[in-house]
Formats: sequence, structure tokens, C-alpha cells
Amino acid sequence: EKQLEDVGIVWDVLSECREYKYCLLVKFQQREGHLNVPTRHIEGGARLGQWLNQQRQRKKKGTLDKSIEQPLEDLGVAWNFYSELWEKNYLLLIKFRKREGHSNV
Repeated sequence: EKQLEDVGIVWDVLSECREYKYCLLVKFQQREGHLNVPTRHIEGGARLGQWLNQQRQRKKKGTLDKSIEQPLEDLGVAWNFYSELWEKNYLLLIKFRKREGHSNV
């Protein structure tokens, strides 16, 4: 077993893949400054945007493995992207209104 591992055999392929894509997501965030990965985005040869959307769907269905859920939450993944985007824009509107005295944008 050790000899096979020494030449690159991976026993837990799903875990290895998950860790690889998580690392790609961290790199994406460091480079882009956010985690809003476009669905069709490919990073390091992996369909990172599609993978992240799958994690969001699994979270919504309650089937997301806890071993990946917590690291994604710690990283700052928005589980409901549109809801969080709405909230962010709403807060920007409030700041605008305080500064300008109106909400006509």
C-alpha cells in the first residue's frame, strides 16, 4: 500500500478531488477578491464554477458533507448568492440615501 501511495495512487478519490477544488477556490478568492465564481469558469483544468454550484445545491437539499461545508463557510461562500447580493445592494442603497438624502439612483 505504501509503495502505491509513493507513486501517486489515491485511495479516496472523492476526498482528493474535493480538496483540490477547495484549494482552487481559495486561489480564485485570493486572485479575484470574491467567491462569485461564474458557473462556466474553469480553474486549473477543473469546472470550479459548476462544482461550487453543486455544493450550493447540496447544501440547499441538506446533503452536503459536513467535511466540506464548514471549510466553505469559513472561507465565506454565500449559500444563497442572490439573497446575499440583494442584501449587499440594499445596504449600499441605505448608505447612498444617508449620504445623498434620497434614493433616486
